[in-house]
Amino acid sequence: MTTIRRFSCNDLLRFASVNLDHLTETFNMSFYMTYMARWPDYFHVAEAPGSHIMGYIMGKVEGQGESWHGHVTAVTVAPEYRRQQLAKKLMNLLEDVSDKIDKAYFVDLFVRASNTPAIKMYEKLGYVIYRRVLRYYSGEEDGLDMRKALSRDVEKKSIIPLKRPVTPDELEYD
Repeated sequence: MTTIRRFSCNDLLRFASVNLDHLTETFNMSFYMTYMARWPDYFHVAEAPGSHIMGYIMGKVEGQGESWHGHVTAVTVAPEYRRQQLAKKLMNLLEDVSDKIDKAYFVDLFVRASNTPAIKMYEKLGYVIYRRVLRYYSGEEDGLDMRKALSRDVEKKSIIPLKRPVTPDELEYD
């Protein structure tokens, strides 16, 4: 049985094996701790029996006005636990918090343009490619900004794709 719960400080010492995937971005400890302190509703871990970490999702809420949105900073599942819809469950949790608690207009995320399996998964979850961000990953690989409109965005304005790619310095950060 899988348990999904809030990420805790102790998990920082136990989740390294999940981050070994070359497509998973890793951050320093203070980055994770900031997310735990500022956006605890957006940071969850999935745990298998025996307290084995299966995966996690880390995100936040940001923006202003119609740009108020939930953001998926990282979602990853250990290889041995993939193909069990765990990423979908974690994404649904973040989307529900964004929609029902924080009343966001949309949820967004960035994914490597070469990560076809992830892009397909996000599309199955209702995300669309909003824009391409040139050289987003380490100044080398393009990223795709994918979005899913939430109930507050009745007209789905937040997911109308941009017609041209952008550069990282054109992105808005809050």
